[in-house]
Amino acid sequence: MADKIEENKKWWALVVLCLGTLMIVLDTTIVNVALPSIKKDLGFNDVSLAWVVNAYMLTFGGFLLLSGRLGDLFGHRKFFLIGLVLFTLASLACGLSPTQSLLITARAAQGLGGAIVSAVSLSLIMDLFVEPTERAKAMGVFGFVAAGGGSIGVLLGGVLTGALNWHWIFLVNIPVGILVVILSLLLLPKAHKEPEHKHLDIAGAITITTALMLAVYAIVNGNVVGWTSGRTLGLLGLSAVLHIVFLTIESRVRVPLIPLNIIKLRNVAASNIIGVLWAAAMFASFFLSALYMQLVLKFSPLEVGLSFLPSNLIMAIFSIGLSAKLVMRFGVKKTLSSGLFFAAASLFLLARVSVNGHFVTDILPSMVLLGIGGGMAFNPMLLAAMSDVKQDESGLASGLVNTSFMMGGALGLAILASLAGSRTQGLIISGQSQLVALTYGYRAAFLTGGIFAALGAALSAFLLRVNAPAGMGQNINQH
Repeated sequence: MADKIEENKKWWALVVLCLGTLMIVLDTTIVNVALPSIKKDLGFNDVSLAWVVNAYMLTFGGFLLLSGRLGDLFGHRKFFLIGLVLFTLASLACGLSPTQSLLITARAAQGLGGAIVSAVSLSLIMDLFVEPTERAKAMGVFGFVAAGGGSIGVLLGGVLTGALNWHWIFLVNIPVGILVVILSLLLLPKAHKEPEHKHLDIAGAITITTALMLAVYAIVNGNVVGWTSGRTLGLLGLSAVLHIVFLTIESRVRVPLIPLNIIKLRNVAASNIIGVLWAAAMFASFFLSALYMQLVLKFSPLEVGLSFLPSNLIMAIFSIGLSAKLVMRFGVKKTLSSGLFFAAASLFLLARVSVNGHFVTDILPSMVLLGIGGGMAFNPMLLAAMSDVKQDESGLASGLVNTSFMMGGALGLAILASLAGSRTQGLIISGQSQLVALTYGYRAAFLTGGIFAALGAALSAFLLRVNAPAGMGQNINQH
């Protein structure tokens, strides 16, 4: 009976972790549909409005690696709670913000809290679920939240903005955050396995965090100041130099923030590259398809949000019900590459949208394929990334793949939005109408995103060394 109670508690703990993670992932996209309302209410211009999104991405992308390492050193549960409290308080500040500066500052604080929660969530799941089949199922549920949260954010953002106002896209986090904190105190394991060397690489932490934040800043500002401007190239160059300095520090320090051997692990390296490509395609598709529906098809915020519902439902079915079974049946490599193939097909379909498009013919087929692809792919990508590392490095591996995913999302969104804008501007100059120019700009971006996803599918098929994560091989090979 006691074992049964512990078993149930473990799965309830997974629900708590997924709720916490969902809040974080939602906030990468929930503001997209509400941006016009925020702009009007607080008097933003186009340049300053971008920082409602960018401030969040900047701190989130910059602090993931450091947060993962701190969780490994001082306790995953403790840092999960710290991140949750910070994120919830920052959400309150966002929802009540009367000025531009306060909203942007609060969004940066949200990003920091989100980085802490995201970096340790996977580690807590690895702590809770040791048996291979259970771990695959747990990662499937978590994968839906992590991969589907972006499209759920667009849905929820549209519903809340349309039915209430933009303040509620942030205030909705308050009751959820309080609930998750209370349940975390009751359900998450207190036990923490101390690493062999309890030492924080301060120099490495400062260097890599600064390097990542400079890179994100350069990327998200590239559209505004120009990709070939001295400022953009200078910041990217400085970030590259700091990355080299970081690698030098890591090769010499006694207990490095990132042991260089972890980067050399084939599955870890491949998963991070694939994560960058997939996130670049996926986050850009969420953002640009929402813009296409609003600006070209003239959908309301609520209609845009509801348009993502089919993708969310299919992604949930695959992530929670089928992804783990596919991994156990066919292995990580085949499931991941197939999922990314479906995601690429989704974007290639979007690359055919028209000025007079209709939801059923132009949007729905791609949403179905995106749901299948996202539902299949995220779980095996996480499993592959975590497969070769030791237990006391799980937070680090988690932070690494989350950083790659977030950086890929920022980079992809910046590049594809810039491509769409450039194509649109060129067509307007040549005499095309605004709607035609916008449509063809989005088509160019969707085509490029499809190429990113297809490249990720090819790399997963050729770069991953094994078809099963460590610790799961026997189970999969028996099927």
